[in-house]
Amino acid sequence: MKLYLLTLILLVGAILTGCNQQTQKGDYAAFDKVAALSEVYKPLALTEIKPEGWLKDQISENLDGFTGRLDTLAPGLIMEDKIYGEDRLTKKVKNKDVGALGEEDKQHLKKLQQYVDYILSTQDKDGYLGIYDNDLRYNFDNENGELWAKSSLLRGLLAWYEYTNDQKILAAIEHAVQNVMDNYPVNHSRPFYSRQPNVGGTSHGLTITDVFESLYRITGKEAYRDYCLFLYKDFSEQHLNESAQYNKLINDTLMLSSHGVHVYEHLRSLAAAYYASGNQNLEVAIHKFLTKIEDETTASGAGVGDEWIGGKRADATTRGYEYCSLHELMHSYIELLMKSGNKTFGDKVEKIFFNAAQGARHPNQSCIAYLKSDNSYYMTGGLNGDTLDKNQTRYSYSPVHQEAAVCCVPNAGRIAPYYVQHMWLKSDRALVASLLGPSVVSTDLKNQPVTIVEQTRYPFENTFEFLVSADFEFELKIRKPDWVTSFTIDTEYYEEDGFIVIRKNWEGTQTVKLSFVADVVTREDLNREKYFTYGALVLASPLAGKEEKTKSFPIPGFYNLTYAPENLKVYHYTGDPVVAQPQALRFKTSLYNAESHKKEPVELVPMGETILRQVTFKPKPD
Repeated sequence: MKLYLLTLILLVGAILTGCNQQTQKGDYAAFDKVAALSEVYKPLALTEIKPEGWLKDQISENLDGFTGRLDTLAPGLIMEDKIYGEDRLTKKVKNKDVGALGEEDKQHLKKLQQYVDYILSTQDKDGYLGIYDNDLRYNFDNENGELWAKSSLLRGLLAWYEYTNDQKILAAIEHAVQNVMDNYPVNHSRPFYSRQPNVGGTSHGLTITDVFESLYRITGKEAYRDYCLFLYKDFSEQHLNESAQYNKLINDTLMLSSHGVHVYEHLRSLAAAYYASGNQNLEVAIHKFLTKIEDETTASGAGVGDEWIGGKRADATTRGYEYCSLHELMHSYIELLMKSGNKTFGDKVEKIFFNAAQGARHPNQSCIAYLKSDNSYYMTGGLNGDTLDKNQTRYSYSPVHQEAAVCCVPNAGRIAPYYVQHMWLKSDRALVASLLGPSVVSTDLKNQPVTIVEQTRYPFENTFEFLVSADFEFELKIRKPDWVTSFTIDTEYYEEDGFIVIRKNWEGTQTVKLSFVADVVTREDLNREKYFTYGALVLASPLAGKEEKTKSFPIPGFYNLTYAPENLKVYHYTGDPVVAQPQALRFKTSLYNAESHKKEPVELVPMGETILRQVTFKPKPD
């Protein structure tokens, strides 16, 4: 079964100052529609790509762990609260406790079908699907979850539609979004208006552009994509503390400062608006946005936000990142990869997923860190041992994190399925291995069937066999990661825009063997601290830690966990070479211990294997 599909839909119920100045470029204003743009690559259906190897194992572990058990681990939030149905919010009952202070495939599928049937039963005659009763819906001047709740729900229903191809599901989704468009008409409504500027739920609602873009791809109806332009325009024109508003993005003196998750998810909403309009002003805003994100990006590829970015640059020790931010930034880069065809966004996706995301997932237990930092010396609640906030628990491991908010755990379950879903893309004449790893893709190209099995342990090894089964001519394009300086391949090819392209008339089943040459590379982060990479992997010096179980759950084997270092040593870079043992993924070097004033031998391992660790190293003091 499609384990990543199960993961996507199981999470549906769990995830829940601009101005009006018109900046001119040429002879049109920032939000004018000029000429809509075509996306370079098209996504495949969920059912056309299957994970294999370690990816399949990890999704299965999550599905049998914190992802598939979340309804039992947090029953008051997931099972007992029918917020989309009989427990909709009214003026009398507006608040829900979402935890924020400040077996097998057949069983899962049956549960999902029951959930979808229930949700469809809650749809009103006018198409409304959501969490508000008649006295509240679409009538807000302050914080609300109208569009955010719809976004979370409808993305899950779209996944179920792709799996079942049930047209009644698509009809229900289209009816629901038409209800949105009727109640928030283009240029005659203000869905993001608020009397006060700090409205987390309202701002999260901009992610409903994901739904409208998906519907555009399915139906070809331009009205859906045009609505993304309206949503981003209205979002930008309201008085909100949000860094992704247009006039803030084009202001080079402003750093990103607002809630990190909002910032990184809004990147793809801006991209949706740009492709709907073809407006060069919005293209400029995207480039400036990406430049600002680079100032917030750590060695592991993470965008900082703990939970606010706060106008401060990324730092491996003093800045953390939220698991939600990892997922949302990765998702936004995936959208930019599809839209632009620029392979650099694939490199960014892989760096986040293989390093920051794996490094914030417990390597042995079914739990994740809500907040994590690259240099992670303590995981005892506060950032690297900070105890000023006695209620801070985010820097620790949990299968729920309900004392903070039940958002990062579901996103930790979503991140691998989103990666798998976009490992393969296509154009009119090419099938594209866009994100690398063990997988099987079966699809149609040029109205002809094709299946490709990608056999590899990437990123833990750098050799690939592509078993291509087809009987027609097409291009197989394989993204060449940015770290690759040389490679070997056993067939004719050419390189184009960072892709290895094999154009041939395929017959029966043919095998393409590819091997990337990987070396240990010493790199430098924003603060001129050194770190080491091997291929797609960022390396770390692991620290032994003392584990404490701070909470047990009704299901055996599930705990909240904290870690303190047994013997904290912070090392400095010496310039000594790193000796690799690539088969074991172990690396030896010497680093300087400032306490002992001596060089000491140190072992480096991939970030994903660590709990406590040091990733970046300041230069050895004189």
